[in-house]
Amino acid sequence: MATAPQEAQLPLFYNDLMPLSSSQHGSWRSRSTDKAKWLVNQHAVPLTAEEFTIAQRHYPIIFSAGANPVPLALMGMNEGVNVFVDDEGSVAEGVYIPAYARRYPFMLARLRAESDDLSLCFDPTTDLIGEFEDGVALFEGDQPSDACKASLEFCQQFEIAGQKTATFVQDLVKHNLLMDGEVTLGVTGSDQPFVYRGFQMVDENKLREMRGDVLRSWAQSGMLPLIYAHLFSLDLARDVFARQVQLGKGPTPSPAASN
Repeated sequence: MATAPQEAQLPLFYNDLMPLSSSQHGSWRSRSTDKAKWLVNQHAVPLTAEEFTIAQRHYPIIFSAGANPVPLALMGMNEGVNVFVDDEGSVAEGVYIPAYARRYPFMLARLRAESDDLSLCFDPTTDLIGEFEDGVALFEGDQPSDACKASLEFCQQFEIAGQKTATFVQDLVKHNLLMDGEVTLGVTGSDQPFVYRGFQMVDENKLREMRGDVLRSWAQSGMLPLIYAHLFSLDLARDVFARQVQLGKGPTPSPAASN
């Protein structure tokens, strides 16, 4: 999931990317925050496979459309709506936040397209890193501080999880298990349902028809529980939709509302 800083298409949440270095940022500090402003109005957040078991308790897990699917935590049923994060960035109590969002404003990225080396970078437009009097130092002399090392380690672990997730999704695609998803939800007092499309999900019929040796290997590798965590989580679409309606952010009635 690493992205080159020079690419025009920046990853979700990031407005820019800059390599962190002691020569340029030796006196800079990092602030903590209880507000996740970068999550405001974000309805779908990338998720790693190892997060499925905990994430499926809170919101639906879907896969993005297209040839290279990515697992997503669905925190709202419509673009521009996150029912777990208010307009100030406060997160609802007890809700699990994906690691992709928790690593912000840091991430590992390639500085040169021809190199596989990853460097710790950050979003320079954030107010969480800078030359502050408060916060935790990022460097001690020309060496990274413990706080900086902790951020680097978190990003490294995220990259490893991202690689495992890519392998998991490739296996789903290899066995043709993903299909176009569709969820139909109704509103009390309305005869017109809302239909959400534009995502992928595991085809339960094909899963039931998988060869026994394949299912056995998936059970042993831990892949099968992840598939069922995804499938079980889809029932939470109704809860997310209900929260949206309760917040007055329900979709406008139309013959078919798509995600």
